[in-house]
Amino acid sequence: MDPVRPDYGGEAITSLMPALVGGRPAAGMPSCVEGADAVVLLLLDGLGWQGIEAHRSLLPELGGLEGGPITTVAPSTTASALTSLATGLAPSQHGLVGFRMRVGDDVLNILRWQTSGNHRPPDPFDMQRHTAFLGRPIPVVTKSEFRHSGFTDAQLRGARFVGWNAVSTLVEHCRRLVEAEERFVYGYYPSVDTVAHEYGLHESFYVAELGAADRLVGELRDALPANTALLVTSDHGQVHIDPGEWVELTDLAPMVALYAGEARFRYLYARPGAAAELAAAARETVGHQAWVLTREELFAEGWIGPAPEGPIGSRVGDVVLAAREPVAFVDPTLPKERKLLGMHGSLTPDEMYVPLLGGRGRA
Repeated sequence: MDPVRPDYGGEAITSLMPALVGGRPAAGMPSCVEGADAVVLLLLDGLGWQGIEAHRSLLPELGGLEGGPITTVAPSTTASALTSLATGLAPSQHGLVGFRMRVGDDVLNILRWQTSGNHRPPDPFDMQRHTAFLGRPIPVVTKSEFRHSGFTDAQLRGARFVGWNAVSTLVEHCRRLVEAEERFVYGYYPSVDTVAHEYGLHESFYVAELGAADRLVGELRDALPANTALLVTSDHGQVHIDPGEWVELTDLAPMVALYAGEARFRYLYARPGAAAELAAAARETVGHQAWVLTREELFAEGWIGPAPEGPIGSRVGDVVLAAREPVAFVDPTLPKERKLLGMHGSLTPDEMYVPLLGGRGRA
């Protein structure tokens, strides 16, 4: 299997805001957007293209939309991808380069906005300085609990927060905003990702959640007028990881100062002077299970975007383990991660391809 390269500037989630807010052409955009008076973009967190293809017969609403797959960013994870979607920038440009990343001598959990050492977390502006939605105050309909989080401040700077606590209110908020003549509305639904993490992809819980997400798409189309386009996309797909497929990095530990990233896109920060030795050892021990990249190779080959200036580069590990097999790499400092069954972050087709689908409202 070859890794999937993010199509930055092409058919990728980084092209959506420049097109939908900035009016630039975008390859792969569903035709329903052309001539529409308003657009609602619904992001279904964790719903990769392969998830739709594998269950298409159970998803009449999603299956009835036009469009196809586009790529997300690398790493294929929520913190990086949602920020890239909102800003139109690659992770190396906006600076949120993973679920967890090194900041000084500490590790910052971006979604929780907490440091591993329980120190005061950095100001979100210092981590990500770009405004969302090309600087326009776009309404974002998302979970109310996210209103005051550090990640929301970093990801959605300048947006108008509209909180929801029930799916029905997500739909109603979108309908009312369009009725109030908002030209663009962004909606966020997290539950496909939540269920996949907890139950994996092989249980009826996951299939039931796909059905719930499909019904949400139908409810939105039924609530929106015919002059409004509904687009559906995602931030990443999923890979099922059985409990026995977690790979210990015991042989590498003597060369590692810090661990970060995520289980399928593991950042290893080398002890002083040990970076080359760590890369060689990683290729020897896990090279059959992962694409092993040095920090320099990651930037030179453009996987997470162009080589950054300033401190962003040091947020990435000296060595990156991008899983190509259905395995996950253990971070001994984050034992709770091993409870997860649905995983993502790496460069496989299941993780990298996400939908860009669309249709007009039916109200």
